[in-house]
Amino acid sequence: MLFAAGLGTRMAPLTADRPKPMIPVAGRPLIDHALGLLDGVDTGPVVINLHYLPRQIQDHLQGRHGIRFSHEPRLLETGGGLRKALPLLNGNPVITLNTDAVWTGPGPVGQLLRHWDPGRMEALLLTVPKDRAVGHGGKGDFIADSDGRLRRGAGDVYTGLQIIRTDRLAGIADPVFSLGRIWDDMAASGTLFGIEHKGGWCDVGRPESIALAEMMLGKADV
Repeated sequence: MLFAAGLGTRMAPLTADRPKPMIPVAGRPLIDHALGLLDGVDTGPVVINLHYLPRQIQDHLQGRHGIRFSHEPRLLETGGGLRKALPLLNGNPVITLNTDAVWTGPGPVGQLLRHWDPGRMEALLLTVPKDRAVGHGGKGDFIADSDGRLRRGAGDVYTGLQIIRTDRLAGIADPVFSLGRIWDDMAASGTLFGIEHKGGWCDVGRPESIALAEMMLGKADV
C-alpha cells in the first residue's frame, strides 16, 4: 500500500494546486519514484489511498495494471487508512510505503522481503542512520538492539517503508489513528524489528528538499 492521501501542508505552496505525490523530482512525480521501488518485485495488487485532489493521481496512473485506489472521504491517518484498504489488499502481512521520499542503492523492498521472519516479527521497518537521512531534521525514531528489535528513541530514522502484519488493526476502536499505536504494542511484545537501508534516502517533505533529493540522485548516477 502506498500512502498518498495527505494534504501536503509542509510542501506548501507547491501543493496549492496538486497533491504532494505529484510534485516532480528529477523530472518524475514522487508517486513514480515510489512505484519504481516495486519494479521486479512480485507484491500482488498495489493499493494507493487518495483524499486531496485525487483525480490528478488517478489520471496520471490511468491504465497501469494492478493498481487499485482506496478513497478516503476524510483523512484516516496511516492506521485508519491501511485498515480501510484491507479489502483491496490480498493477504497478510502487507508492505506499506510513503510517497514523499526518493532512494538510491540496493532495492529496499527486496531487502525487506529477504529479512522478513514471520516466526519472530509482526513488523519489519527499513531505517537509515540520522547522518544519512537527507532532508530530515528530526531527532530519530527508533533504537535497535543487537537482534534488530526496535524501541522508540532518538536513533535511526524510519524511511516510510515496512512489512507489517495487520491483525492488530481490528483492535483499535478509533476510525482515525496512526500506525504508531500498533508499533508501540509490537515493541512491547518484542515483535517490532528494523534493518538499515544501505543506500541513499531523502525525505522530500518540504520544497527545499527537492534540490537535496535531486543532488543525491545525481551523485548516484555518476
